[in-house]
Amino acid sequence: MQLFDLTDKVALVTGATSGIGMQQVIALRSAGASVITLGRRQERLDLLTEKDSQVASIVADLADISKLDAIVAECLQIHGRIDILCNTAGVNLRQHADDVTPDDWDLTQDLNLKIPFFLAQKLVPQMAERGWGKVINVASLQSRRAFANGIAYGASKGGVEQLTRAMAEAWSSRGVACNAIAPGFFPTELTQAVFDNDSLAEQLAQQTAIGRNGELEDLSGVCIFLASHASDYITGQTIFIDGGFTAK
Repeated sequence: MQLFDLTDKVALVTGATSGIGMQQVIALRSAGASVITLGRRQERLDLLTEKDSQVASIVADLADISKLDAIVAECLQIHGRIDILCNTAGVNLRQHADDVTPDDWDLTQDLNLKIPFFLAQKLVPQMAERGWGKVINVASLQSRRAFANGIAYGASKGGVEQLTRAMAEAWSSRGVACNAIAPGFFPTELTQAVFDNDSLAEQLAQQTAIGRNGELEDLSGVCIFLASHASDYITGQTIFIDGGFTAK
């Protein structure tokens, strides 16, 4: 079990106020990591920090890249380092291609693709100094498949899969592994419209090999695996956590 032990490691999770990000915080803490949570909603972050002294919070809006240096500095002040970066913050506006504006497009690409790269760029050097680090990006089924009302989101998530490979090529030789998870359908704020429609949710469940949609707890094992020494020889990969949706 030492392979999966994250004691004495420090993780930063963006988008930690709900859904996948919040589940990653829970998973990383269960493996012993200290976790810095980053999000826009103080009250949501407080739910995590008030119960656990090893969880710290930073309230910030990653959509403003001009504040990224200040955000990174604040993160590093807490423990002096970041060993694991979970790039989980994102947005899905669910617009038909005919309705997407340039501002909508830019917001989606910035939050889902631009910020993960530049945040990693700023944190990888201090990981590389210690010869070990992990970057975990969040791709999607839409990294490889097209869904209705998802053109901007799908483009950004296709980019995340390639970004992950390029990050691995750039940084893995310095000890920093870069991988991505690609979740199927899980109950989160971004998928609320799906799960509010019982027939649609059931249709998607039947498209999986397992026969059900995901539960957030299904994400924990892969998160711990990719954050730990257990995955030290894995980099540049995207792992689909989709119940076999892409296998059918």
